[in-house]
Amino acid sequence: MINVEHLIFEYPNLRALDEVSFHIPQGSITALVGPNGAGKTTLLRCMAALEQPVSGDIRIDNIDVLEHPRECHRIIGYLSDFFGLYDRLTVRQCLHYVARAQGIADTDCEAAIARVSKGLYITDRLDVLAGTLSRGLRQRVAIAQAIIHSPRVVLLDEPASGLDPEARHELAELFLELQKQGMTLLVSSHILAELEAYSTDMLVLREGRIIEQVAIKTATHTQDFKLTLATPVDNLAALLQSIDTLTVLKTEHNQSALLQIQGDSQHHHDILKNLLAHNLPICEFAKITSNLQDAYLETMRQRP
Repeated sequence: MINVEHLIFEYPNLRALDEVSFHIPQGSITALVGPNGAGKTTLLRCMAALEQPVSGDIRIDNIDVLEHPRECHRIIGYLSDFFGLYDRLTVRQCLHYVARAQGIADTDCEAAIARVSKGLYITDRLDVLAGTLSRGLRQRVAIAQAIIHSPRVVLLDEPASGLDPEARHELAELFLELQKQGMTLLVSSHILAELEAYSTDMLVLREGRIIEQVAIKTATHTQDFKLTLATPVDNLAALLQSIDTLTVLKTEHNQSALLQIQGDSQHHHDILKNLLAHNLPICEFAKITSNLQDAYLETMRQRP
């Protein structure tokens, strides 16, 4: 859905994006992460056809963004970190204005407004002036404006800024619903725990370069487990390898092992029963969980 090749963007005396290349599949939710000044906002603005790079190629749904920016705007939704609303218009008027600007017929605007306001829990604020809203409610209205035309791709720069914990949870549910509708999302945020709730992939940007792109949620049901015994067992590795429904990744001192197991919870239970049937003195059999923050920090430590 998104293809970026050799993108270079320069400010005076600063190369903000340096040969950036990546591909994002349709229907994914990609977390764009990196330290301050990494170039995340610049990258999003180039993809939204709001900045002109020095060189490179950006294609969204096979549309050349740099050659056909207006056509691109029809299929993307974009929310900037610092956004503005027309404070003297009501929320309904703000949404109606954006809907018409995005080519939605006047007769269809009310239905579009009802749809996005329900998804963002602002139905009761439609006739309130935008200038009287709190920061969190203004954020919701801005997101509603970004998706009112049901774009195929949504680019969001710090979308949860100013939202309370309940609103952030609702936002995560909204993003998952947009994904179910077939939209592709690229979300920049410093709050990794928030991104964890909905992201399928992670794109790490540092000093204007992509240093990692990794899937953090895949269709596979493979899970790593840690096995620890109360006392050492001779030839532990050979014993574990004789069980054909698991893979032994590592053993240490005949007392612990890192295992890889496929299947659901019932299969994990069957594996544990099998291990106990071998009279192993098991004191720990637990999943090894790795969250988005762990993956990000590991990436930053490994790359100079």
